[in-house]
Amino acid sequence: MLDYCVIGGGIVGLATAMELLKRQPGARLILLEKESALAQHQTGRNSGVIHSGIYYAPGSLKADLCRRGAAATKSFCDEHGIRYEICGKLLVATNAVEAERMKALIERARKNQIDVEPLSAEELKREEPNITGTGALLVKSTGIVDYREVARAMAGVIGSLGGQIECGTNVDFIQEKSGEVTIGAGGRQWTAKHLIACAGLQSDRVAKIAGCRIEHQIVPFRGEYYRLRPNKNGIVRHLIYPIPDPDLPFLGIHLTRMIDGGVTVGPNAVLGFAREGYRKFSFDWRDVREYCGFAGFWKTIRANLRSGVNEMRNSLSKRVYLGECRKYCPSLELEDLVPDKAGIRAQAVMRDGTLVHDFLFVQTERMLHVCNAPSPAATSAIPIGQMIADKCVTGA
Repeated sequence: MLDYCVIGGGIVGLATAMELLKRQPGARLILLEKESALAQHQTGRNSGVIHSGIYYAPGSLKADLCRRGAAATKSFCDEHGIRYEICGKLLVATNAVEAERMKALIERARKNQIDVEPLSAEELKREEPNITGTGALLVKSTGIVDYREVARAMAGVIGSLGGQIECGTNVDFIQEKSGEVTIGAGGRQWTAKHLIACAGLQSDRVAKIAGCRIEHQIVPFRGEYYRLRPNKNGIVRHLIYPIPDPDLPFLGIHLTRMIDGGVTVGPNAVLGFAREGYRKFSFDWRDVREYCGFAGFWKTIRANLRSGVNEMRNSLSKRVYLGECRKYCPSLELEDLVPDKAGIRAQAVMRDGTLVHDFLFVQTERMLHVCNAPSPAATSAIPIGQMIADKCVTGA
């Protein structure tokens, strides 16, 4: 019998498996991933940012995990020879409303013990000649990395500690009995003392397979990116973000330097018609039918109709998308934007229409289902894995 079975080969599942094996040398652990390789979904399709935690409420779990996660990610990269860069991030205000919001972020950064430097319009122009704004907030500790490399290194650690990883293994049966959990996939079976499911975009379905009663539904939101043409790779030295609207769950379109030397623009946030359909206009009848039959989905749509329409306009019109970018980078032209990969965010929605912005766990005697691991889960993955291990080992 196995000690642990972990479902999900994204960075949260990998970090959890790694932590369990570090705490319990010799533990028998298997990680099951349905894709043919690791980190194929949210882990491998994000902006690659090592976030600072400036956005989160002081003293909150997310703020603490992000701050510790940023330090842990950098340390892990140093230990395993993974390239990363601390390039800093500029949050740019483009009008009086955003300037006021920036003041609140300065106070939040101070309480979260994050080093920031307010810049005037003139100072912003000196730092970034191609960026225009009424002012900006420089977050010095923000960095960039390729999280697929981080995931591969975590897999290497798991293997070195005796853990087993099985890709191409789609779990279709879970049954909890007294003292054990049986897991099945395409006719194969495993028995484990504990099951930890970190299934991301499929987390609600895996919980249902296990017989758990849940009050939420995963609704996919597409984040669509453009990449700047190579001759524009030097357009910025920092990451350039808008000042976020506190009433919206997403951060807005930003310019992101990538560790490969390129620059991406995005993402927007539009309703997806397939949980794992990355091509534009991808459509999956099962996915759409499920969320359309969920009352919470329609409540969410009504509550966020205006922002949803705006995001859809960004998706359908490259010119409108460009207009969002030119608010702070006016030199960009249509021909500078080349379509790039899309990502899909697993957004948990409750029956009352509430968007889940915090962790959501479903736990039984022998199972722990991570039904929502909020952004920035990649940055925070190592301490998230430690937190999950705490729950599994101590039953907290």
